[in-house]
Amino acid sequence: MKKRRIGNTALEVAPLAFGCNVFGWTADEAMSFKLLDAFVDAGLDLIDTADVYPVWHPGNVGGESEAIIGNWLKKSNKRDKVTVATKVGMKMAPGLGCESLSKDYIMKSVEDSLKRLQIDTIDLYQAHNDDPNTPLEETMEAFDQLIKQGKVRAIGASNYKQDRLKEALAVSKQHGFARYECLQPEYNLYDREDYENNLEKLCADEKLGVISYFSMARGFLSGKYKSKADLDQSPRGKGVEKYMNDRGFKIIEALHTVAAEYSSTPAQVSLAWLIARPSITAPIASASKMEQMPDIIKAAQLELKPEAVELLNKASAYETAGTKA
Repeated sequence: MKKRRIGNTALEVAPLAFGCNVFGWTADEAMSFKLLDAFVDAGLDLIDTADVYPVWHPGNVGGESEAIIGNWLKKSNKRDKVTVATKVGMKMAPGLGCESLSKDYIMKSVEDSLKRLQIDTIDLYQAHNDDPNTPLEETMEAFDQLIKQGKVRAIGASNYKQDRLKEALAVSKQHGFARYECLQPEYNLYDREDYENNLEKLCADEKLGVISYFSMARGFLSGKYKSKADLDQSPRGKGVEKYMNDRGFKIIEALHTVAAEYSSTPAQVSLAWLIARPSITAPIASASKMEQMPDIIKAAQLELKPEAVELLNKASAYETAGTKA
């Protein structure tokens, strides 16, 4: 399995990341340990979380996912086998943090994350969302300081729009600060338009890594949602409804066609399509049950021929400025 470099860093990772937002939500600690072991034992290494995960689950305050990963790292002794990516800047439970990328907040948050993860250095520390209320100079200086202190190896941005990502890169260059080396956008076979039209060229020109999230469109691209009656089967069901239209089901049909050709599954093919795109470093996939892991592991090994990629491209074509892409 050939590794891919994250931007201009020394970080090289396998072409698929594991999303740990389910830890402390749909996967308890025992199950999370099993999932992480299976992922790493298959030769995969990039685990992605955030300080806020999963604050939305009743009774949680944020930090639960990081704490589970920290306990696993301590128990498994596999720190040297993984690249740990986490994020800062989203709103935690009341009294435990705010939505901010101010220097003071970043400096406090990184210490909290390091403590929960039980590590000395975060491999990839990402701004979870743009903060228009804090000057980019302040944010980038804070991240630069963390790298110089050895608490962070590289930094990235998540959910940044094109203009703000450009501005952040310019600020880093102007002041000699460390720059964002990767972007984490929403991108999958259905949600193509924003990334492809507004961000992909910038990432390629700046040689930024791209670690896409919602890689399977909240599970829709697995093919398990055949009608709106199926939406009640999953905690994510409500977020899947927007995909259930003619275009969405056309994509599912194409996924089944390609899956049959490769003796695979729609989930594997949807991830393999992302891996095959030159600008993508490592799409994020998550699982809350062990029976979901084979799709993730096999997807990292599945190489689609150009004809299969083109079939999926056509099935997922979208209207833009009067043309189809």
